[in-house]
Amino acid sequence: MRSTWQVPVGWGVILAVVSCLLGVAVVPAQTLTGDGPPEPLQAGAAEVDISPQSFPVIIAGSFLERTSEHCHDPLFARAIVLKRGTTRLAIVVADTLMIPGELVEKARRLIERQTQIPGSHVLIGATHTHSAPALMGALGTRPDPYREQFPQWIAEAVTRAAERLEPAEIGWTVVAAPQHTHCRRWITRPDRMLQDPFGQLTVRAMMHPGYQNPNFIGPAGPVDTALSLMAIRSTEGRPIALLANYSMHYFGAPAVSADYFGRFSRLVSKQITPAGAEPCVVMMSQGTSGDLHWMDYSQPRKEITLESYAQEVADIACQAYQSLSYQGGVSLAAAESVLMLKRRTPDEARLAWARQMVAKMSSPKPQNIPEVYALEQIYLHESPQAQVRVQAMRIGELGLVAIPCEVFGITGLKIKNRSPFDTTVVFELANGAEGYIPPPEQHALGGYTTWPARTAGLEIEAEPKIVEAGLQLLEQLAGKPRRSAVEARGAFVEAILSHKPIAYWRMGDMDGCQLADEVAGLLPASLEPGYALYLEGADRPGITAGKQISRAVHFAGGRAVATIPSLEDCWSVTFWFWNGLPHDARAITGYLISRGPLGDPKAAGDHWGIGGTHRPEIQGRLFFFNGNEKEEILVGHTPLELKRWYFCVVVRDGQSVAAYLDGAPEPELAGRASWSIQPEVKTLVIAGRSDGLFPLEGKLDEVAVFNRALTPAEIGRIFQAAMNP
Repeated sequence: MRSTWQVPVGWGVILAVVSCLLGVAVVPAQTLTGDGPPEPLQAGAAEVDISPQSFPVIIAGSFLERTSEHCHDPLFARAIVLKRGTTRLAIVVADTLMIPGELVEKARRLIERQTQIPGSHVLIGATHTHSAPALMGALGTRPDPYREQFPQWIAEAVTRAAERLEPAEIGWTVVAAPQHTHCRRWITRPDRMLQDPFGQLTVRAMMHPGYQNPNFIGPAGPVDTALSLMAIRSTEGRPIALLANYSMHYFGAPAVSADYFGRFSRLVSKQITPAGAEPCVVMMSQGTSGDLHWMDYSQPRKEITLESYAQEVADIACQAYQSLSYQGGVSLAAAESVLMLKRRTPDEARLAWARQMVAKMSSPKPQNIPEVYALEQIYLHESPQAQVRVQAMRIGELGLVAIPCEVFGITGLKIKNRSPFDTTVVFELANGAEGYIPPPEQHALGGYTTWPARTAGLEIEAEPKIVEAGLQLLEQLAGKPRRSAVEARGAFVEAILSHKPIAYWRMGDMDGCQLADEVAGLLPASLEPGYALYLEGADRPGITAGKQISRAVHFAGGRAVATIPSLEDCWSVTFWFWNGLPHDARAITGYLISRGPLGDPKAAGDHWGIGGTHRPEIQGRLFFFNGNEKEEILVGHTPLELKRWYFCVVVRDGQSVAAYLDGAPEPELAGRASWSIQPEVKTLVIAGRSDGLFPLEGKLDEVAVFNRALTPAEIGRIFQAAMNP
């Protein structure tokens, strides 16, 4: 009997059409064909020492160039080759910062010549150690001559692995390791903004804020905490190889060093290799850690060494390894897309600044950060486009995606949550090195990972284009469409929906500039620049029934605006809020919900906010302001704690207003509003005021709008639903 695995014709045609529309070149996946019983899986693994042999060497990974005179510990290129039928895949992980595309292509050509494995079936990734010789120029660092030997080393590792093919079985698993990676990019207070290298005050988010630094409000993105393992053993049970993937940038080690990646590999190999057996080849690949690192800046500094960190992660991996189950009859396939993306080139003014700066340099090498970025502007001007290669592999029901960029944690979560495969692993800095790809909304927050250079030079829309290319490839290999990323519904969500809101924004959106409406999808809210998506939301068991982390939008100067046609003079809004700005920072700490004409500070409107220094009696308390010239203000009695979630309900019932915190009424906030809102005003502003003043610096979650006044009993029931899993 002839057995064949391939993409169904109808789905393949759809993918081909979409790919053409997006301008994406797709290299087709190989199919498995054969006569008789399916061929068994074969696997081989090898490692090659790629440590430099002559010194000094230029070390990559800093703003300015540095060198090293010796090896602290060895560097390796480790390879796995899988074969079933006529299809072979190769996966390589090398101890280096990043690998430029031209070296990847050289290595692929050598591999194809030596092993006949197609280049499109070879994944070559960097661990991202910041303590290895520079393979390419970036920022203030030049490439080291060491780079010339690099493609041969990669090809040698794959060739050796291919020569060791033997019947094998494979298994994989994913475990959470949340204590060992955290967001390193934090949102700055609006009154503590920093300058960029071009002298402009643009930085609302910056990496490495320092432990519990009061100048920073909170993380700018979510964390991918998954530690993924793919293990291969012989049919007799002898370990052959283990591929790990974790989203942690690097630990920090003296040069030349494989950093924690090398130590992890040695520790795990020692623990899982039986006595007297050939050592298992273990490799730690880089996940999506563009905005992640091991430091938890929300807590006091913790003393930890490189060795202890590697040991802790290795222990988690070894424990998960013990529970693996294996299979031999897995399908293999690979596919690639090549995207031509624009770079963010300098305008005439910035280019003139850069040329003037370079002309004044006292040395060919930059001596400070402005000189670094001046040189980078000239590079971008001369190279306005980039070829970006996105790759996917299928190993049974496991999907792999390789992206040649430094990928934020949220980007990895987008791919994993929407992948048609139940388990998906995302490699960053694989098959090239095109710098950071922040999601579009992160560009508005500025900071190092957005400053245009070879380290972050791609167009603002690069991230969604790359995500889409990766998901298309996974669909092609899986032969089925992607999944929808849906937030779980707990008792609280069902309670909100049972009370018939006219709009309900759960605030768990992963991308885009609109908040999805949970009711019927008809009333999206538009996000204005100055926000971060998919942050941890209200941590109450009834929101997602404990199945997921609740997700929220962090507002950092932006707001959301919705137009609600059926909003009259009786309405209510329920929401969770988390304020990160101290109550003594400005006149009004921040507005939460507002209804009134956009852009007119003198027009009547309902404005609910948190008091600041404008009046002593409102500082740190919820207040209502009706927008009249007499500044009639109603002030709540509850002192609001910084960085704490509150459930709030505001009610307008004709001429009366009321507010509730955590299900209980704020009596002082019940009263009459002397100014009425004109019926034609259908605008609701979330996390800000209708005239743009004093937007919230914090998070909002689960925002629902009702075209009636909710009763105290209803509000109490909704809040209680949040407390029950």
